[in-house]
Amino acid sequence: MGILHAFLLAVVQGITEFLPISSSAHLVLLPIIMQWQDQGVVIDIAAHFGSLLAVLIYFRKDLQKLTQGWFESLGSSGVISDDGRLAWCLLWATLPIMIAALLLQIYIVEYVRDPIVIGSASIVFGVLLWWADRQGKQTQKITQLTTGGAVLIGLAQAVALIPGASRSGVTMTAGLWLGLTRVEATRFSFLLAIPTIFAASFYASYCAFQQAAIIQWGLSLGVVICSAAVALLCIHWFIKFVSTVGMLPFVAYRILLGIVLLVIYM
Repeated sequence: MGILHAFLLAVVQGITEFLPISSSAHLVLLPIIMQWQDQGVVIDIAAHFGSLLAVLIYFRKDLQKLTQGWFESLGSSGVISDDGRLAWCLLWATLPIMIAALLLQIYIVEYVRDPIVIGSASIVFGVLLWWADRQGKQTQKITQLTTGGAVLIGLAQAVALIPGASRSGVTMTAGLWLGLTRVEATRFSFLLAIPTIFAASFYASYCAFQQAAIIQWGLSLGVVICSAAVALLCIHWFIKFVSTVGMLPFVAYRILLGIVLLVIYM
């Protein structure tokens, strides 16, 4: 793999992981469009690890509070703090995608590279995002999220195993539908990305180790750093952007991307 190939993959991952436009779709499509050989699992892991590093850095203060609140909740027999409740909500919201990934792994691998699936999912879930953005009450904070609401967002995240659906997109859609503001739905989606990306990266690393995959350490480290830097900027920018503009530009992009894919590959 060349440096340009790796650099573009890192940039694409950093930009698309937290935008509601599907990072997996773009990581699949880039080598197809550029007529490059598939980058392989190791570079994919490095790109996703960079995104994980970025969200850990950006929300480091929130994570400290959530961790403290969660441990305090274990010894509490009465009132649990907002941070403790939010930590539990994130844990409950993570369970559905873990279960779904274990049960559907074979089908995910089989269909993940299909541009028709990606294009169709991009359009369908883009329209759902637009609907939730227009119809949601957008009055609640994530500290008001119930366990049931967290599980619902988690179930939506599990649907993101469909390539092109977008993990951040479907979780934001569910959050908006539950009445969260755009910024709060975005924050919960980004925080939820931490255990999800970590688990996916850990499992992919295990598979790569079992397959004795060749690791280009220098190139992989460069991908991690580049992906992290781009993702960090993207997180900061998106939170500011979405509070005033909304989801419509991303919906329009998703629909256009889906139409192009369907026209080319059908």
